[in-house]
Amino acid sequence: MAIKHRKDLRGRALRDGEFQRRDNKLYVYCYTNPLGIRRSIYASDLATLRKKEDDLKKAQLDGLDTYAQGRATINSVFDRYMSIKPNLRKNTRQNYLYLYDHFVRETFGKKKIAEIKYSDVVAFYNYLLFEKKVGISTIDSLQVLLHPTFQLAVRDGIILANPTDHATAELKKNSGLKTGVRHALTPEQQEAFMGYIAEHPVYCHWWPLFTVLLGTGTRIGECLGLTWDDLDFEKQVIRIDHALVYYSKADSPNSYIRIAKPKTDAGIRWIPMLDVVKDAFEIIKEEQESNPVPKLEIDGYSDFIFRNRFGNMLIPPLVNDAIRRISSSYNAEEELNAKRENRVPVIIPHFSCHHLRHTFATRLCESENNLKVIQSIMGHRSITTTMDVYAECTEQKKVDTFENLAEKMNKLF
Repeated sequence: MAIKHRKDLRGRALRDGEFQRRDNKLYVYCYTNPLGIRRSIYASDLATLRKKEDDLKKAQLDGLDTYAQGRATINSVFDRYMSIKPNLRKNTRQNYLYLYDHFVRETFGKKKIAEIKYSDVVAFYNYLLFEKKVGISTIDSLQVLLHPTFQLAVRDGIILANPTDHATAELKKNSGLKTGVRHALTPEQQEAFMGYIAEHPVYCHWWPLFTVLLGTGTRIGECLGLTWDDLDFEKQVIRIDHALVYYSKADSPNSYIRIAKPKTDAGIRWIPMLDVVKDAFEIIKEEQESNPVPKLEIDGYSDFIFRNRFGNMLIPPLVNDAIRRISSSYNAEEELNAKRENRVPVIIPHFSCHHLRHTFATRLCESENNLKVIQSIMGHRSITTTMDVYAECTEQKKVDTFENLAEKMNKLF
């Protein structure tokens, strides 16, 4: 049976998707763009319409839909990218959305994605770095979001190339900045910090928390999310299978806390409980039994270990504030004591919660060379992360080894 085709008002057969309006006699071609949206192109005569169709098909073969590109913004493609990532952990998704909404959505994100060039991306990063004073590590995190967003646009045929390729490398090259490296506290600095807290009449209540952080290497959220059910005192092990996640809303005093799975599946693990860490937990246990705090439940979890005297959860910003206060107080006293005793002071550098995790990892690497054991205890998803920490540690070992060698060699000359 013959296939019937539409015809125009002059009786000429039209192709699929073509038709002619009777009111204004315009020729129309309807098609579906790579985003699944119906679009139409128009012409006053059939020859012009066919020329536009040919141009459209050629552009699509080149991987570029010129009509879709004129409508899609960076925001719309980012939202589409997030919608096809259903397996993202809850806290990871929230962090991604927070970063994007805070730095991109209301400015750069409103631009049409097809109009963005490589120089636009670098200029945006320069704006964040030099005018908004955003840290280079935060820009690295934004690149992690924007690069796959633009890559999705490439795969969907909206743009030909990804303009974010190597954008942060160019930024670092031109600015002379590098992503910050978290250096561990030296054994001397660690001893000074913990000793100062233990003997201080005001700061001594922080000793158990910092002992657990330095004695387990847990991420700050994993530590603050611990419940008494996560501890096995008989076997002296700690179960890590969830973490506290703190969200602060941009330009708003409102914030909230959630309990979520660890950053990766590798984060679900058992950690041996050192004797000093067990002592820290027992101190907290005795304190809570003497001064009970109200019951608190978050996302089905209760009996949290780390609560303040009012029964509220501790959050990372408060812990970082405590580190700043303690370090500043210690350094001020240490400088005076060192001057009085005519010695070089042991100054504690500025550091954050995560430096304590890195410090534990360094101490672990100093006493253990099995990378798989280190990876398991730290909960690293990639062995590369473990090797980076180990490499930094072995660099110091190399210096110490040559100092010992020099001492022995000097005796031979």
